[in-house]
Amino acid sequence: MHFQIRDVMNTQSRSVERSGIIVWIMKVYLDCYPCFFQQALNTARMITDDEETIHQILLEVNALLPEISGDVTPPEIGRQVYRIVSRLTGIQDPYKEIKQKCTQQALALYPDLKERVRSADDRLKTAIRIAIAGNVIDFGSNIPFDIEKDVGFILSQKFAIDHYDVFKTALTRAKSVLYVADNAGETVFDRVLIGELEKPVTYVVREHPIINDAVREDAIAAGLDKVADIISSGVDAPGNILRLCSNDFFKIYEAADFIISKGQGNYEGLSEENRPIFFLLKVKCPVIAKHIGVKQGSIILKKSKFFDTFPAL
Repeated sequence: MHFQIRDVMNTQSRSVERSGIIVWIMKVYLDCYPCFFQQALNTARMITDDEETIHQILLEVNALLPEISGDVTPPEIGRQVYRIVSRLTGIQDPYKEIKQKCTQQALALYPDLKERVRSADDRLKTAIRIAIAGNVIDFGSNIPFDIEKDVGFILSQKFAIDHYDVFKTALTRAKSVLYVADNAGETVFDRVLIGELEKPVTYVVREHPIINDAVREDAIAAGLDKVADIISSGVDAPGNILRLCSNDFFKIYEAADFIISKGQGNYEGLSEENRPIFFLLKVKCPVIAKHIGVKQGSIILKKSKFFDTFPAL
């Protein structure tokens, strides 16, 4: 994809049209640019010791950024950055082994996570906390994490935004759930929440590997095929960008009456959508924190603007 030079501003959102439907998405911030360089460098050093290759990757990322329009989202830029890394190293799934390790670590915690839910006063809300706790497994945020330690902290952390009552009421009325996944390993935590939803669930993964985002094989490794139908969004970006999604996914998305969006990348793509979406995430990025209006490190259960038109909720 080629990006034309246009004015790049710290504006928060934009609209594009797809099949006659207006799609709102969060714009890129200038603050995102250093992060793209750091992600490219970290990934390149992880998979090669060849300094010349690493240097070439950074040169191409450097050449890419000035051509980026202010109309694209951070996940769309990330998509291009990781394509550069893959092309120059010849490695299509740099995080494959890391994703497998994270999934195994999460599966080792799974019995305890299920027990926490079973013994909780409010099983559903505890399962939501657990799903959000899994969102710490993120190699795209440049933030170190410790799965066991972070899970323990998040299970007692206060929500910065808590729309649980709306979530619970809307879930009761929903026929099914469309669950937009984020990272491998986090998938295991999602499985815990899906077990408490008591609705048919369609679980959405990426089409091709990108950072440590979950693809179909990652979801199956976590056991999601036992509790949900697994589909691809058709996207190979680290976020659910609707204008890049397949027509098959878009039809399912348009028909959905209850949507769970996990993580920051999906929030960037869906935050302004007027659809029945709930955003579950840990805010790891200062740009996302500013956009939402919370402190970095916060945990979020946030309804979309769709629900503002239903006072009863």
